[in-house]
This record gives sequence, structure tokens and C-alpha cells, in this order.
Amino acid sequence: MDPTAHHFAVTVSDLDRAVAFYRDTLGLDVLSEFSVGGEAFATGVGIDGASAEFVHLDGGDARLELVEYDPEGDPATETDLNQPGATHLGLEVDDLDAVYDSLPDGVETIAEPQTTESGTRICFLRDPDGTLVELLEL
Repeated sequence: MDPTAHHFAVTVSDLDRAVAFYRDTLGLDVLSEFSVGGEAFATGVGIDGASAEFVHLDGGDARLELVEYDPEGDPATETDLNQPGATHLGLEVDDLDAVYDSLPDGVETIAEPQTTESGTRICFLRDPDGTLVELLEL
């Protein structure tokens, strides 16, 4: 087996709002938009009668997949980064301070950009559904 990353997925409550955030706020390009439904899909995801709308965005070496399900499930419980099972997306940027300064009002961040002991600059923010996104400058 020689697996390679294809995509990382985030389930969202409002696909249009999520696309606007990742495209307009973070600058990711939309690669494709599509719908999937039917019995094979519902069986494959383990949700009776499921269908979904998808958008793939260009994340460099892997795609970011945003997906809105019908039926919509309950919101995931919020977790801190130090809890087992916690997830976040990591996106590398060239100039973290410039990106941070350009964030629209209302984008929730954990803290302003910080330089870690390794020299990496980091800043965590939340997308419209509360998913943590780490912006990092190496």
C-alpha cells in the first residue's frame, strides 16, 4: 500500500457560507462542485437516506472538501485541541501577519499570531461552524 493524501473533509451546516469563508477569507480556489445521493452513498456513509452537496477547494497537495448533508446531523461537540479526537485544518501561508491583519471583522481567533519555540508562526481561527483552522508560517 502506498497511500497519498487526496482530501480532508469538513462537514458544514451551510455550504454557501462555508465556501465564502474558505474562498473569500482564506483565498482557496474552488475546484469542483457536485452532489451525491442514492442507496450506495447512504450505505457507504452509514446514514439512512443520505445525500450531500460537495465543494472541493485547492489546498495545494490535497483538496479541502466541504460537505453539507441531508439529513443534517446534530452539531459536533466542541473540543479543545488537547482532547483526544480533536481535529483542525492546517493551512500554510507566506505572511501570517498580513493574513491576520486582513481577516474580516467577526472571524474568531484564539490569539493573535504567535512564534513557537520551533520558529513556526501560528494563529488558530474558527470557520463559521466552529471548526478550528490553523494558519502557519514556516
